Amino acid sequence: MKAFCLRLLLLLSVTFAASAQTPPAAPLPRVIVSTDIGGTDFDDFQSLVHLLLYADRITLEGLVASPWGPARDRRRYLLELIDVYARDYPALRAVSARYPTPDALRAIAKQGASDPADLRGWGEPTEGSRWIIERAHANDPRPLWLLVWGGIDDLAQALHDDPTIKRKLRVHWIGGPNKKWSTTAYDYIAREHPDLWIIESNSTYRGWFVGGNQSGDLGNAAFVSRQVRGHGALGDYFASIDPLVKMGDSPSLTYVLSTTRDDPTAEGWGGRYVRAWTRPRARFEQPPKATDVVEAFAIVELVYRPAGAAPSPAQAALVVDGQEFPGFAQPDGSWRFLFSPKEAKTWAYRISSNHPGLDGQSGGFTSRMPAPALARQPDPRWPNWWTDDPDPRVSEGPHQGARTLSRWRADFLGDFAKRLRTLTPTATQP
Repeated sequence: MKAFCLRLLLLLSVTFAASAQTPPAAPLPRVIVSTDIGGTDFDDFQSLVHLLLYADRITLEGLVASPWGPARDRRRYLLELIDVYARDYPALRAVSARYPTPDALRAIAKQGASDPADLRGWGEPTEGSRWIIERAHANDPRPLWLLVWGGIDDLAQALHDDPTIKRKLRVHWIGGPNKKWSTTAYDYIAREHPDLWIIESNSTYRGWFVGGNQSGDLGNAAFVSRQVRGHGALGDYFASIDPLVKMGDSPSLTYVLSTTRDDPTAEGWGGRYVRAWTRPRARFEQPPKATDVVEAFAIVELVYRPAGAAPSPAQAALVVDGQEFPGFAQPDGSWRFLFSPKEAKTWAYRISSNHPGLDGQSGGFTSRMPAPALARQPDPRWPNWWTDDPDPRVSEGPHQGARTLSRWRADFLGDFAKRLRTLTPTATQP
């Protein structure tokens, strides 16, 4: 009996030692994706294929369709892509039981905002904004990562309707050109919710398809033709969208998959970021000229006080770079227009309106990339705000911070290709 007890104690001690040396599996990050799928840029379709192939590495809690344009129901694009996923689901399930079922994905596909918010930065709740709030209040100790791939209006609406969700949110926004479509929402968040934890990636994301190792199969065209096409329904779908790698939104996911995701200054497949300086904003009470300089990705506000009586209803739009952005009439008769320059260049604009005092008004300004010294000037008013590193040593051409991402190109594309190879080969595979 004594010998048996000794053997039992020895077995228990060995078992305890083994368990002590084997750390528990880290909890999967909770993720909601807000995408402008079906909008003006088709890279979201590619990034969603990438997301679905990594759905076993996250707890995917929402897919919110929030594109701009006349077609109101863009959720259908999500459902169509989920149908493609369903064809590959048996192969994926054989690899990992953690892949969500197609029906589970359909249940979390929601419709978000289809129009930019008014000058307040928020308006009416959407199915997407309500879902963000609901999931943020879930009884789960993990933070909720919101990956924003387009306009940021649903987030702004959710923050307005329930500011208490900030304590659970971690936001990674692919901004840059997307910011010009949701200037009012961004302006509201920066003004009223500066304590939000957010990565504002205006240019770092470009390192996914610009720079890095582009040799052999790693080239943007070669990767699609040799590593993507012919690998399952998802691979063929990806290749049908564009013959080149774009996937500008995918860095937000690879960032979340990193074990250092709570530290934006750490190196990783999603890029590296610096504390944000004062969020740039320029207001012009008089029409600016090309000699007026603003920071790229800043919010530029133009204020006009037209003479004459306004028609009813009065309408006005700021026309820049062949695109139109709405103007906002104020009770005092003035009009305000917001714009965000997506790159360094000289911009020219004009106003199109049925108001005779506004129509044909014009002006311009010059935007320049943020100065490197700004990275040494974090603003305490935005304590949890992170953005691209303006150090020229980590730029890819004009794209600040992009080299902190492109340096990992062989790794993240190689890993993506490995996952694609688990899918059943199709007839289009070379």
